[in-house]
Amino acid sequence: MWNRWIDRFLSRLVKTGTLDLTAPDGTTRRYGTGAPVVAVHVHTPDALRQLATNPHLALGETYMQGTLTIAGDDLHGLLELVLRNIMLGHDSAANRARQTIRDLTRGISQRNQARRARRNVAHHYDLSAALYDLFLDEDRQYSCAYFRTPDDTLEQAQAQKKAHIARKLGLEPGMRVLDIGCGWGGMALTLARDFGVDVTGVTLSEEQLKIARQRAQAAGLNDRVRFELTDYRAVTGPFDRIVSVGMFEHVGAPNFRTYFQKVHDLLTPDGVALIHTIGRFTPPGSTNPWIAKYIFPGGYIPALSETMAAIEHTGLVSTDVEVWRLHYARTLRHWHDRFMARRDEAARLYDERFVRMWKFYLVASEQTFRHAGQCVFQVQLARRQEAVPLTRDYLYAG
Repeated sequence: MWNRWIDRFLSRLVKTGTLDLTAPDGTTRRYGTGAPVVAVHVHTPDALRQLATNPHLALGETYMQGTLTIAGDDLHGLLELVLRNIMLGHDSAANRARQTIRDLTRGISQRNQARRARRNVAHHYDLSAALYDLFLDEDRQYSCAYFRTPDDTLEQAQAQKKAHIARKLGLEPGMRVLDIGCGWGGMALTLARDFGVDVTGVTLSEEQLKIARQRAQAAGLNDRVRFELTDYRAVTGPFDRIVSVGMFEHVGAPNFRTYFQKVHDLLTPDGVALIHTIGRFTPPGSTNPWIAKYIFPGGYIPALSETMAAIEHTGLVSTDVEVWRLHYARTLRHWHDRFMARRDEAARLYDERFVRMWKFYLVASEQTFRHAGQCVFQVQLARRQEAVPLTRDYLYAG
């Protein structure tokens, strides 16, 4: 029961590594040579057709549905094999054509007006708070950690991330700070507690807002930290410092210039902003269809070229750009391992299909950072060149 299109596609795709594919009738064919060796079983003719016609969407869907299974559940191995071969240019002409169409039409899905942006945020961030308790660190940092050594714990690495960002902001007691996309409040609370600044955090997630406010109350920081359910476009300033961690990925390419113009307008003349975002080493593109449908609707990972092109029109000065390469891959492996150690709790919160979906999301994300050109950019911005020190020495002193 072999689909000739899937046979042709896999024969072209798999050159590095080995894929053993068992069809619904029990017959097996081998594609490629060398390591890794991954064995996959497709259980239904419909799943085989899905994989033949739109593999970039169907791989995640069939794994979620259980109509595609992997020997040893080696999802890391399968996605490494697939991504490495795609990056070597072995993808089919049909898939490249679909990618071109997604690239050309990305502005439609990334328009992200205020109402749509709030709906997109709710899809992911208004899930049960208990879900995030399963795999995040104690401070609920849901963004890339900063690993000084491979042996750092997740808690250490997340604390190091916040400290690194704080140094880039050059904080002084009494400064007014805006946290765009404040999540559950960890960054805002850390800056207020450790540096004596006054922080306003904004989010579009009602669940995050509720928890952030509870945390501020419990920490006794209500006099210095406030959290609001507000779109960044509606914020009024001015602020001495602006920080945004893991939010720019939700802005959408059509809104890049609007975003950075707002950052400019909210800053005082001597103000400094630090934008921490996932990025891509490759040219501008579009979002994977499975990620867009199930995980981050409206989301987009920017290229540095399009980010800087937007900044150039706003009057902001790019005072520092830092690239973090494999830190997010390490972060995601920690999250995956913690999540899988408590998978039964996740299944009780939702169901087995959700567990497979979430695992696919975490593993696919890690393998994309390892093998498909994703990284993290930290872009420091100011309205005046003299607003930050002339060298990077201040980041590592002491």
